[in-house]
Amino acid sequence: MTALVELSDVHVVHKARTGGLFTRDRVYALTGAGLVVAPGETVGVVGESGCGKSTLAKVLVGVQRPTSGTVSVRGRDLWSMPPAERRTAVGAGTGMIFQDPSTALNRRLTVRRILRDPLDVHGRGSAAAREERVRELMGLVGLPRALADALPGQLSGGQRQRVAVARALALEPALVVADEPTSALDVSVRAQILNLLLDLKERLGLALVFVSHDIQTVRRMSDRVITMYLGRIVEECPAGRVTDHARHPYTRALFSATPGLLDPVDPIPLTGPVPSATRPPSGCPFRTRCWRTDQECVSVMPEFSAASDPAHRYRCHHPVEEDRPTRDLVRQSQHPREP
Repeated sequence: MTALVELSDVHVVHKARTGGLFTRDRVYALTGAGLVVAPGETVGVVGESGCGKSTLAKVLVGVQRPTSGTVSVRGRDLWSMPPAERRTAVGAGTGMIFQDPSTALNRRLTVRRILRDPLDVHGRGSAAAREERVRELMGLVGLPRALADALPGQLSGGQRQRVAVARALALEPALVVADEPTSALDVSVRAQILNLLLDLKERLGLALVFVSHDIQTVRRMSDRVITMYLGRIVEECPAGRVTDHARHPYTRALFSATPGLLDPVDPIPLTGPVPSATRPPSGCPFRTRCWRTDQECVSVMPEFSAASDPAHRYRCHHPVEEDRPTRDLVRQSQHPREP
């Protein structure tokens, strides 16, 4: 089965003025990213702020051109395509839901115009067919038809995000990338939007890449979970195994930090300095905060290793034992190795 999107050794480097008017530092937003998204699957992406999650999302939908590396869409190199073909490949084949619907939607356009825009740009059907598609999209996401002539400012936060979801689905994409789609919403509305996404994924057979800080929600919604740290993918794990069988210390620390009501575990403390994306450390990027680090971690970046499950891989010289309870790691992390 051909992958919908495949990233191979993708790097994204930005230039930022941080040292003065005439000097620019390099910001390593994405480093050596490799990822395959198959039809119909849900891939969750977790990590702290600034780890590269949003950059990865933008690369997947063709908004961000990589500095180097390859982005393949259904087996073809996206950035080698002629511009018109590339616009069709990413514009019609992928949809994106942004973090804040209040800024993602044009406040001067009605809901009808917002949903018609993708259809107009790509010349889909007659004028009557486009109007029918708008009505269909509104019904698909649970919006009353009476809101078709409303402006975004007249809608609630949840209704605005439903409009954003409908817009992402307008051209019947095979892949939807959701970048923190519920973080700007009230807690009471988040569950509604998450349930809507899950329902649409099943009904339409979508592939979904779900980026979020809410790692427990990512675990519940996903088939696979990708952990990112300082612009690198450091672990890829089946969602059902990520809580207690993750091998990378950072993944275990992330999941230990989420409160559990039935079996609460103290969070694994990460006490070392947080490295800069402009001056990443040598060797393993997590070594400055890892309680298992040694001299090998300082000098050599680990390659991917495979766990007992072939769908599970990680980058770590000293991985956590596969069946080791996270509760044991909390005690172990309080007595770190000397680098």
